Amino acid sequence: MTQLPGGVWDELVGQERAVATLQRAVSGEAYAMTHAWLVTGPPGSGRSNAARAFAAALQCPRGGCGQCNECRTSLSGAHPDVTLVRTEELSIGVKQVRDLVRRAAMSPTMGRHQVIVMEDADRVTDQGADALLKAIEEPAPKTVWILCAPTADDVIVTIRSRCRALALSTPRDDAVAQLLQWRDGIDAEVASHAARAAQGHIGRARVLARNEDARNRRHAVLKIPGQLVSVGACLTAADNLVKAAAEEASKATEATDAAERQKLEEALGFGTKGARPRQAAAALKELEEQQKARAKRIQRDALDRVLTELTTWYRDVLALQTGAIAAPLPAQALHGQMPSSSGPHLINGEMRPQLERSARACSPEVTLRHIDAIIACREALETNVAPLLAMESLLLSLAENR
Repeated sequence: MTQLPGGVWDELVGQERAVATLQRAVSGEAYAMTHAWLVTGPPGSGRSNAARAFAAALQCPRGGCGQCNECRTSLSGAHPDVTLVRTEELSIGVKQVRDLVRRAAMSPTMGRHQVIVMEDADRVTDQGADALLKAIEEPAPKTVWILCAPTADDVIVTIRSRCRALALSTPRDDAVAQLLQWRDGIDAEVASHAARAAQGHIGRARVLARNEDARNRRHAVLKIPGQLVSVGACLTAADNLVKAAAEEASKATEATDAAERQKLEEALGFGTKGARPRQAAAALKELEEQQKARAKRIQRDALDRVLTELTTWYRDVLALQTGAIAAPLPAQALHGQMPSSSGPHLINGEMRPQLERSARACSPEVTLRHIDAIIACREALETNVAPLLAMESLLLSLAENR
């Protein structure tokens, strides 16, 4: 088994190079430290974990032991000199960025640095980026900015050119499985299946390993390609997917929405003589818009997971059609793996018979068109096309030349 890094770096599996770079910066090695960092990597690679671990290590007198008060409070967001920013909305506006800039200009109260961790730097608006740029160009002496984004191209060039880049890679399946066993006590076989299905996305792997409902939902999505036998079936499947995503968003936000509204109503003096109806109406409307934006993002994320699962299906079909996946040995047939664990394997190996039928039913060219249709659907959702329209168009495209 791979040796885990230790301390605050424990969960950064498969990121040995990145951890070494951050540890050198924490140790004060010449030219290793800078005031602004841009941590990039594919979804699930651990960008946020890396940023939080770095923030904790910068405050820790032992460089990130993971046990001291500085480490624990930094990781949880309770440290007074570590600000963790993660938006549940579609963007981070200029007002929020200006608040962060003011925070960054303050001297540390307890720690060695004033650290600002922005987990969704790719969501900063253009006006917000202008405010952020000035703060990074003229940093306070002990301030460290740690920005996170999927790729460097997701951050405007003027900001990324002033940050030191730290690129994370997709963790190996065996490294993710090891983490699930060590951290969460997951059975080895379940951990291996979840890691392979999640394709290196650590958070997704943990959900699949711990939640049978999540595994069942994923299996239901993988059955969709075989169910698209008519226009009606396509439209019904699309409607079910969008409704399920909306329901997931509603369940995820219901309690938070109610608590936020109650808190705001109390602050506005509802039920007292000092209440101001006009101001209250405007404040409540603004809150409702924020909550709708949050629900929209969660729904879009749920649909994006559906698209990811469908992509794994057609990836496996294409691999079989092109001979990239060889026939498994009898003992490996259940999981669709190659004799060597480092070789190519089916992501959905437990469904190999169905995959082989799909592979025989069409050509590689058709499969590539299906993958292109999934990409087009993802792009449509990102440009605010109505979810139902986007999913109907996708499933109708997947039904062609099945």
